[in-house]
Amino acid sequence: MTEYTIIIEDAGTNFAAYVPDLPGCVGAADTIEELEVLMREAIEYHIEGMRLNGENVPEPHSRASSVQITL
Repeated sequence: MTEYTIIIEDAGTNFAAYVPDLPGCVGAADTIEELEVLMREAIEYHIEGMRLNGENVPEPHSRASSVQITL
């Protein structure tokens, strides 16, 4: 099993996400839960398209983290 990082952003009226290791692989949905399902499908579809086009599929290397700061 391979794990790709997705970055989720609050877009105001919905949530949007992208995959840093797969440029062009993006999605949007009303909830984070819906978005996670959509992004799983989008990653699979994106990789399938890359393979059909004879492109190399990059191994995941991005990581996301958050830090707390005091203002």
